[in-house]
Amino acid sequence: MESFLLVSRNLWCVRLTCSRCCQANYSTETANFETKPFRLHKLEESPSTHVTLTKADALDMFTKLQTIRRMETSAGNLYKEKIVRGFCHLYSGQEAVCVGIKAALRPHDAVITAYRAHGWTYIMGAPILSVLAELTGRQSGCARGKGGSMHMYADNFYGGNGIVGAQIPLGVGIAFAAQYQGTDGVCVALYGDGAANQGQVFEVYNMAKLLNIPCIFVCENNGYGMGTSAERASANTAYYTRGDYVPGIWVDGMDVLAVREAARYAVNYCSSGKGPILLEAATYRYSGHSMSDPGTSYRTRDEIQEVRQTRDPITSFKEKILSANLATAEELKQIETEVRAQVDDATKKAKADKEIEQ
Repeated sequence: MESFLLVSRNLWCVRLTCSRCCQANYSTETANFETKPFRLHKLEESPSTHVTLTKADALDMFTKLQTIRRMETSAGNLYKEKIVRGFCHLYSGQEAVCVGIKAALRPHDAVITAYRAHGWTYIMGAPILSVLAELTGRQSGCARGKGGSMHMYADNFYGGNGIVGAQIPLGVGIAFAAQYQGTDGVCVALYGDGAANQGQVFEVYNMAKLLNIPCIFVCENNGYGMGTSAERASANTAYYTRGDYVPGIWVDGMDVLAVREAARYAVNYCSSGKGPILLEAATYRYSGHSMSDPGTSYRTRDEIQEVRQTRDPITSFKEKILSANLATAEELKQIETEVRAQVDDATKKAKADKEIEQ
């Protein structure tokens, strides 16, 4: 008996040691996670809170999250150097929304958004250089330097629109075109919590539901419309319920996996002929509304820091990847290094590029 116990204890020690080695040197191919519960409006079935993630998808999304964050840091520096002219609205903090939604879209689906468009332009296929060169007004820009920060375009990406809320009716029109042509394509029309109070938004909620147009309305609720908190601007801050007869879903917009699952559900819902749906992504922007707004007169620095420390979409996703052994710290560090080099190279080229002839 003593001999049996000794062998068992030795085997347990070997197994424990091997387990620790595997955690340090081996990554799995798939992992499962649980997201926060979704809140529903006029829906009986929820997107799944049980998420399966492959290593390939994890590294792809991590790379995109890092690229957008690094690209926006570069954009902010270019503005401070007075190389970017006009307005400049940064997407830092909100990266999980576009990365998560794009992971659920098909090649023939379309997107239209407001003026906080740099991240979306990149995620829809525009090279980093074309985004930064557009900011600097150079010929390599996605609009040849003529659109600037608020007017960027890519395949199936209709901007980048400067008028508050005006992109939402356009998005319904794009979705109606897909319906008219007989495809199962959908259009994602994004807007902020400030634009959610525009009258035209409620008009197209009605039209989209009346005609069962396959439009996914996405309210990126970052808490502040310019310098006004959502609570001061909206009598009803449950934006996912404001479509009346349009069903809605609230999703944690700082969790890229939760956003992906909500977007998958929405794409399936719309493409199956059920009509429009509304997603509210609860997110946060680290910078001011635009570069001329320090962002600290209507919120405290402590508030911003707390979000960075507890809810950052990149840090939290990185922790998920590492805790599930989907990748090693060295692999993620290599991605961060490569992204930094790519953005730095694109920044240099955007600064040196020529303007188009008048």
